[in-house]
Amino acid sequence: MAIYHFSAKVISRASGSSAVAAAAYRSASRLHDQRLDRAHNFSNKAGVVHSEVMLPDGAPERWQDREQLWNDIEAVEVRKDAQLAREIEFALPRELDQTQGIRLARNFAAREFVARGMVADLNVHWDIGEDGLPKPHAHVMLGLRQVTDEGFGPKVREWNKTELLTHWREAWAEHVNARLAELDIDARVDHRSLEAQGIELEPQHKIGPAAARMAGQGLESERLEEHLAIARANGERILAKPTIALDAITQQQATFTTRDLARFVHRHSEGKDQFDQVLAAVRASPELVSLGKDGRGEDRFTSRGMIETERRLESATIRLDAARNHGVDERHIERALARAQSRDMVLSPEQRGALEHVTSSRGLTSVVGYAGTGKSAMLGIAREAWEQAGYDVRGLALSGIAAENLESGSGIVSRTIASMEHQWGQQRELLTDKSVLVIDEAGMIGTRQMERVLAEAEKRHAKVVLVGDPEQLQAIEAGAAFRSIAERHGAIEITQVRRQREDWQRDATRHLATGRTGEALAAYEQAGHVHAAGTRDAARTNLIARWDTDRQANPNASRIILTHTNDEVQALNGAARARLRAANQLGKEVTLGVERGSRDFAAGDRVMFLKNERSLGVKNGSLGTIRSVSPISMAVMLDDGRAVAFDLKDYNQIDHGYAATIHKAQGMTVDKVHVLATPGLDRHGAYVVLSRHRDSVDLHYGADDFADRDRLVRTLGRDRGKDMVADYTQDSADRRQVQTPAMAAERTRPVATRDPFAGLDLRPVHPPPARDRAVAPTRPLSPGPRAAEPVSLSTAVQRFARATADIMRMRKDGYTELAHQTIAFQKAAAQLDAARPDAARDLRAAFARDGELVSEAAAGRTSAAIRAMALEAELRATPEKRADRFVKDWQKLERAHQAMRNAGDHKGQSVIEKQMTGMAKSIERDAQAESLVRKRLPRLGIEVGTGVSLSQDIQRWIGLSRGRGIGL
Repeated sequence: MAIYHFSAKVISRASGSSAVAAAAYRSASRLHDQRLDRAHNFSNKAGVVHSEVMLPDGAPERWQDREQLWNDIEAVEVRKDAQLAREIEFALPRELDQTQGIRLARNFAAREFVARGMVADLNVHWDIGEDGLPKPHAHVMLGLRQVTDEGFGPKVREWNKTELLTHWREAWAEHVNARLAELDIDARVDHRSLEAQGIELEPQHKIGPAAARMAGQGLESERLEEHLAIARANGERILAKPTIALDAITQQQATFTTRDLARFVHRHSEGKDQFDQVLAAVRASPELVSLGKDGRGEDRFTSRGMIETERRLESATIRLDAARNHGVDERHIERALARAQSRDMVLSPEQRGALEHVTSSRGLTSVVGYAGTGKSAMLGIAREAWEQAGYDVRGLALSGIAAENLESGSGIVSRTIASMEHQWGQQRELLTDKSVLVIDEAGMIGTRQMERVLAEAEKRHAKVVLVGDPEQLQAIEAGAAFRSIAERHGAIEITQVRRQREDWQRDATRHLATGRTGEALAAYEQAGHVHAAGTRDAARTNLIARWDTDRQANPNASRIILTHTNDEVQALNGAARARLRAANQLGKEVTLGVERGSRDFAAGDRVMFLKNERSLGVKNGSLGTIRSVSPISMAVMLDDGRAVAFDLKDYNQIDHGYAATIHKAQGMTVDKVHVLATPGLDRHGAYVVLSRHRDSVDLHYGADDFADRDRLVRTLGRDRGKDMVADYTQDSADRRQVQTPAMAAERTRPVATRDPFAGLDLRPVHPPPARDRAVAPTRPLSPGPRAAEPVSLSTAVQRFARATADIMRMRKDGYTELAHQTIAFQKAAAQLDAARPDAARDLRAAFARDGELVSEAAAGRTSAAIRAMALEAELRATPEKRADRFVKDWQKLERAHQAMRNAGDHKGQSVIEKQMTGMAKSIERDAQAESLVRKRLPRLGIEVGTGVSLSQDIQRWIGLSRGRGIGL
């Protein structure tokens, strides 16, 4: 299991330590200590798999010799209590092999330590524990003094700052998680303290078993004992309160497997006996809930706490959705639209529908919009209408840059959710019944945070508008709250992409939004925008060359380079700067010590801000161009046209801004995008990076990362969507009772499941009559203890149409619908049947006759669908009407067949004949309609024979007519 451990300590003479001895032990080597005139020999120590001295630029080459390095450090320190070195120790994920683990440690040490000017002695240990499992970790001994050509200079006090250690802790977690994602390993680490995560456990030291065998090292023995004592104490805490383990596991995932649980318990217990006891205690806890098996056949679990969180969220959304207190008069909407039109802003029909949806009186509305569909523009017009109606409009987003994008795109004053929650905690800026809360990028918000925000809004009788795309970047915390809310309460959808200027690129964005990543890549490849190279290094070089050429050809265009990891961002930033430096387009360089290390900046450099700072008006992710820079200050022209200046002692959270990670790109729009694809991408990240552009996007990849195009498509098409507890239960509006493991053990009869679309043909042909039982029922197949929540008929029709459209789209493109789409269809069918008995069955028949009804109803225009549904209900109850429809449909097909015959379209004739045969077969299952149709046969021109049934007579007549070649 990937665990997080990152600690720092100082090696000091005051504690009786020797830097040479410490280096000898950590490198498992024999080093001679010149100060003490003795040898420290640890060459028999096992488990050291990599040992390397890493030097910054300008350091003397003699320090590649470890013995020389640490003796020089001992010599320069003259005090008897001198601090000799700093040691950083961090755990490596055991999911990695040794080569991968060494690479991970080396890259981090080079980026965070050596790049700052530190001497680093890196040693990777791959110990094996008593349980037979590896316990990989790394030790990095760091010099404390500035490095010069002659040797060591003064000590660097900046390296002792608490803020730097805090940054390192967070940076290591990001570094590990990025690499795990690249390797498609389903594990993550969290740098926050257990207390900050709300986990009642004490953090542990990372100790290898070799420490227990050390002789004469009292300090290390104490450290080992402390580590084991903490593990033992944590095990006792979990034994006393098993919910601690469940709360900890569900911080970032709503559900988990048996393996996830065992890994967590192993980390927080000491020895096999306690491990068995703790695991048994957690498994026996009444707070553990079994959800059955997931798509991989693994047992899935959650906690009752997570279930209660989802239920609280559900209750808050139901109450909000039921409220009808925030209507906007039509005149305010029309005025806002008129003003927008005067600015040459004309909404599409979908945007207009979304505007009417969000400005309705409902207390909760959701807008699901594909990337680049103009959601912010629509919200800007809605803001004007709300404000004219006397409402206070506020915007929220998970990240600072997303809040900034919402504000710049819509004019809604926006801030981060964390900031707003803090204000609410201080009883400031509270919502009222005149508040409209617009939450952007809602798909990135976890269940717990979403529940807190919506509960506060419901408490204050405010209106909430959720806006986002559940297919883009997923929530960092547990859950997929936005997707769940949209499925339960419905959402207006905007699918007309406006960001890209060419139609085929808009189509590609729609493919990305619907999970058809391969088709999108094929479109860009055919247009010459996908570029393969032999290695990632070569791909990076090609990308920068293409970026530089495009930069010179289109100097006024906005552009960004996107990739998955911070390491690649730094490499790409460096390569881009080298091109500008070679073209003499940068001013005099100034070397600055910023948050992420030593960086060279110059006038003309692109820069990215990495921390929200209200006094400057910048967000984490804001971009700009340096106008002037000195060792103490910087002036930047932001991309939004504002100029800011600041002292670096007050704000140094900056870096170069030519390249950015995918998370920084969410919500971004530029003219040109260049992408370096690495194995950490998935379909959600690919959707984001390939939809940020107006004009063009170029994707580069190396064959060492992706052996061929198929591997690229598979990797970029991986679905890593977050789950909800409700995804593993029945319809959350009509769900089955969740079960503890003990309850699950009592179940002996398996529950049959069926495809809710089994036998359904959505083509516009004659629908099966009422007695046809081949069509799968639209009600949930295993009824739960609760009925579906009542909603209006119009709302229920719209939700059913949206669910149907999603599945039709997937099937049209040759894909099987996803689990959450099936669940959404079942929910919508149950709600529709609750609004009117058998309505789902009737509406599906109406959709089969007229496919255009689906898109109309999904967009909220439900009147035609409701009329068609009512007609289907009448047909079910009236045999005469069914017979009349049979005749009408037959005559329509007959005319079409004749037209095909006259045109010589034999393929078209065959298709229509199959449809007519299907109609003939369907009538035999409707005895009442069959007898009435027989009386109308003269109108059909069908010769009745002596067959057993009318259906057989019709089929025989079709065959004879085809054989004679005389038509029908």
